[in-house]
Amino acid sequence: MTGITLTAEQIRNAPALVRQWIEQEVITSLGLAPRTPAAAPPQAAHLVACSVEDMAGVLEHVRGVFPAVNVLFELGRPGISIGQPAVMTFRLMDILHHTRLQDVGQVMTCLEMLNQALTEVRKDPSVRFCGFDNEGHCLIAPQTQTSIATLWQTMMERQQAAQAPEAGSRIAPAA
Repeated sequence: MTGITLTAEQIRNAPALVRQWIEQEVITSLGLAPRTPAAAPPQAAHLVACSVEDMAGVLEHVRGVFPAVNVLFELGRPGISIGQPAVMTFRLMDILHHTRLQDVGQVMTCLEMLNQALTEVRKDPSVRFCGFDNEGHCLIAPQTQTSIATLWQTMMERQQAAQAPEAGSRIAPAA
């Protein structure tokens, strides 16, 4: 047996596929997850490319569920594009960490809420906002990721525009 030592910086700078392989090897060696066949196909067959309007509709459906809103906008971050046709992948553990939920089950519940919201927005029970692979990743269409990022940016611009007049309307203190 041969071993190698990598620094955290070397791992961070490694290509995405190498980082994923290292992650899977560590998880398997620690016995945290069973090794899955590398050829297992991800559940990406029914993913749809969502428009900004679709994402606005999904947001409207989950607006009162703060964790689901957080998970939705987490998927607006850049992900790793893999496969043909391409899908964007996001580690469920990263989503868990960034949204500060308690466990992956809560992340999965939020993702299922987003899937359900999209079926209602599109009025089509066969559409899927996201899918999953056997290695703990959430999969979405690249256009969906772009649409979520655009929706976030639009919301931030509207918020800034709404606050701009307030700054100008402040009365300066008398001298």
